[in-house]
Amino acid sequence: MASSTALVFGSLIAITMVLPTLATVHTVGDSSGWAIGSDYSSWTSDKAFAVGDSLVFNYGAGHTVDEVKESDYKSCSAGNSISTDSSGATTIALKTAGTHYFICSVPGHCSGGMKLAVTVKAGKDTTPSTGKAPPSDGTATTATPATTTTTTTTTAGRSNSASTTGVFSVVSMLIVSGISFFGLRMA
Repeated sequence: MASSTALVFGSLIAITMVLPTLATVHTVGDSSGWAIGSDYSSWTSDKAFAVGDSLVFNYGAGHTVDEVKESDYKSCSAGNSISTDSSGATTIALKTAGTHYFICSVPGHCSGGMKLAVTVKAGKDTTPSTGKAPPSDGTATTATPATTTTTTTTTAGRSNSASTTGVFSVVSMLIVSGISFFGLRMA
């Protein structure tokens, strides 16, 4: 009885450790980061974004990451930003489905290419985002704000899906599985 309880408990722990690794961390612009002159429409073209994923913006001093409404994205206006950060390493958790819009609010930077539109699906999808704002029908739409947190542990060279948390979860799952296996053998 105790051995089957240990097996069930160990399996549940292992499953819960693996589930968070299904989210993808997307480093905006890859090694180029968040910079003037980058083509973020091309960058998004082969990526699929889902609720639970994160965007990591890496940039130098003199830039910002502002989440804005579609109308502000199109006009490169940050007067009504939903959120803003200028730390140099900004992580945005994509918590809601829909299109999220980001710009650099420094004058001339958005018009110089520092703008990003990301279409977030409700669940994991293999269809890449177009990275382009949807055609306007003359009415402004409101993007639901994503939560902004700041981190300084991210590096620009990190790949889109590489995550220390993912490696840790897999190693933890193996350790828990081993403990459960040897616990059953001893019982």
